[in-house]
Amino acid sequence: MTTKQKNQLAILMLNMFIAVAGFGIIIPIIPDYLKMIGEGGTAAGLMISVFAGAQLVMSPIAGKWADVYGRRLMIILGLIGFTISMGVFYLSDNLTILLVSRAIGGVGAALLIPAIFAYVADITTLEQRARGNSYISAAMSLGIVVGPGIGGFFAEFGLKTPLLVSAIVSFIAVISSVLLLKEPDRAPYVAPKIKESLPTQLVMSTRKPYFFVLVINLVMAFGLMAYESVLGLYVSEMFSATPQEIAIMVTGTGIVSVIVQLFAVDRLVEWLGETKVVLAFIALASFGFLLSLFAGTYMLFFAVTLVIFLSTSILRPVLNTLVSKLAGNEQGLAMGMNNAYMSIGNILGPTLAGIAFDIDMRYPFIMGLVLLLVTYMGTWNWSKRKAAAISET
Repeated sequence: MTTKQKNQLAILMLNMFIAVAGFGIIIPIIPDYLKMIGEGGTAAGLMISVFAGAQLVMSPIAGKWADVYGRRLMIILGLIGFTISMGVFYLSDNLTILLVSRAIGGVGAALLIPAIFAYVADITTLEQRARGNSYISAAMSLGIVVGPGIGGFFAEFGLKTPLLVSAIVSFIAVISSVLLLKEPDRAPYVAPKIKESLPTQLVMSTRKPYFFVLVINLVMAFGLMAYESVLGLYVSEMFSATPQEIAIMVTGTGIVSVIVQLFAVDRLVEWLGETKVVLAFIALASFGFLLSLFAGTYMLFFAVTLVIFLSTSILRPVLNTLVSKLAGNEQGLAMGMNNAYMSIGNILGPTLAGIAFDIDMRYPFIMGLVLLLVTYMGTWNWSKRKAAAISET
């Protein structure tokens, strides 16, 4: 990569890191916060599902806006949404208002994420795309690492203090984007003659060459968010974990994710190719979900969580790269649809996991395991059909 490309990626990574760190600050306090307002697993699932629902509705629109109005503006508006979301969260103890704040955050994510990945596509070649996406994913993981650690620290000064810190950190991200981020050079956007609704776009996406990769992303998001949405509640109930111990778990797994995304993803793709990497790490994630059913101590569950997060940290940039390579000149639209499919998984996973958790704490992990196994079989069949189609040409 050239020096200019590296500088542009560094700015994108900085802004993604600040935004995700600001949001990750609240992770360790969620179990105790929900207990404080008299809520449980269902509310935890709803808080994630409402965020994902708003993200789903907004993502296709935001993807087009990134093509029409530019990546920079969407990134700045997305960060403003995060800031408002955390501010509202800090100022209220009412579940309904908290859900509204989460919806605002979901809109912010829909504006931010497709624009950043489309920006990466603008400044990289096809050969550099996997590396560029892995750098952005590493910045996200690093934000997840640092954010919960900060949240666990500030929780000592009051349960709501991390929410205020999160709002401040997100605001810093807004300022840094305004000052440092420039619009990338790209081909002019040609608007389609007919503007389709979200349901129509979802139907049309079934005819896109990257459709099955979107489905894999949906299922992976379902399983991961089902796991993440009850993770804090599970270790709190099962092992009496404190906010600080939850922060340590998320931070430890995040550190491994960052290292892998920075130094291993690109090499794995060069060695095996995207499809084999996807198959291998869906299998590893499935194994992690299986082990979670038998982990009887905090440390064993920590190790299992590490396996699952390691797998998803590799799958995320590889799947994004597959979509990008198959999207051609529809980068903004493709990333918007990718975000939309992931949002569907993010809605269904936490909602069903929260309900299942209130019935039996192990049910969300069983649900995720079954879905991942089905995904592995579907991906294997898709890879065979893809290989056969290539051999015929």
